[in-house]
Amino acid sequence: MTIQPRIAIIGGGPGGLLLGRLLDRRGAHATIFERDAHAGERPQGGSLDLHAETGQRAMRLADLEIEFRAEARPEDQGDRLYDQHGALLFDHDGAGDDRPEIDRTALRRILLASLPRDHVRWGCRVETIKVRSGGGCEVAGRGFAEQFDMVVGADGAWSCVRSLLSAAVPVYEGVTLVELGFDTHRHPGVDALTGSGKMFAVGNNRALVAQRNGHGHIRGYAGVRMPEEAARQLAGMRTEEVRISVREAFEGWAPELIHLIDVGDVIGIRPMYTLPIGHHWKSRPGLSLLGDAAHLMSPFSGEGVNLALADAVDLADALTSGEGWPAIERYEAAMVARATPAAEGASAGLNAAFSTSGVDNVLAHYRERVHD
Repeated sequence: MTIQPRIAIIGGGPGGLLLGRLLDRRGAHATIFERDAHAGERPQGGSLDLHAETGQRAMRLADLEIEFRAEARPEDQGDRLYDQHGALLFDHDGAGDDRPEIDRTALRRILLASLPRDHVRWGCRVETIKVRSGGGCEVAGRGFAEQFDMVVGADGAWSCVRSLLSAAVPVYEGVTLVELGFDTHRHPGVDALTGSGKMFAVGNNRALVAQRNGHGHIRGYAGVRMPEEAARQLAGMRTEEVRISVREAFEGWAPELIHLIDVGDVIGIRPMYTLPIGHHWKSRPGLSLLGDAAHLMSPFSGEGVNLALADAVDLADALTSGEGWPAIERYEAAMVARATPAAEGASAGLNAAFSTSGVDNVLAHYRERVHD
């Protein structure tokens, strides 16, 4: 009789949940520790586009393609670009593209429904992970302490697992987004401005974004290049103080664009952080990483969740290969190789958009993508 290793996955985001699903289908039980008390405790963010070779492939291999297609929105793949004066410079409806959108909440719901109920431990914030001299780790928090043979850090930007493998910490990229929410029935002007997918308005180190979500919702972002301390101060302000501060940053922009700031529900402050491009570590038996815990980057390449899902596929293959730790080492090397160009693209995309020539840079990018 083969004794299955005890596996802990720290973090119940898409990457961690998909890894749990894949392992379960192969007879390898994993316990997922999630700090949230329940699935609806925190907003999960806006819409995602899943790419054919990474995110869509992962859902197919997890036998969740039917569920994904039922929630996906291929009609919402369009792109629009405006300058700060409200002139429409680019309008692509996205027809024929193969990167259908899905709400983060819907994706998480699909993944959670695919797992046995007892696989996810809600309200379990991991406080310490101790590596045992004889192998394996103790995972502990308030009210629990358990032993595992393998611990996977799927715990995002400020990963506690990463600190056992690497001294790298996220670095602020100089840009902060204020997240906004809209209902299309209350804000027809925002609905019309957004078009069939996502719109950008770019100018002089600033950007406004509106992205169509499901169920009549639009998620917006007002992005400004600012020092990290200014971002901290913004996070400490009351809602209307945030609105006033951001509105001042966009003074002189077209009224229909300023309207996004005036009427949007302020959801949160999102400073952009990144790990060093090409981040890697000396492999350590019993510990590994996936997703943002391994390769945090800004959303300006559209690769974050797609990479996390691809990581989960490859790590599940490695963990169930029967080859031992060398298979994990190969997974980690392949993950770094895949994430590095995506991180380069994310950094270049953010710095191109938030610059004095941002609108020209974004326009050139859109035109190049359409012609490819």
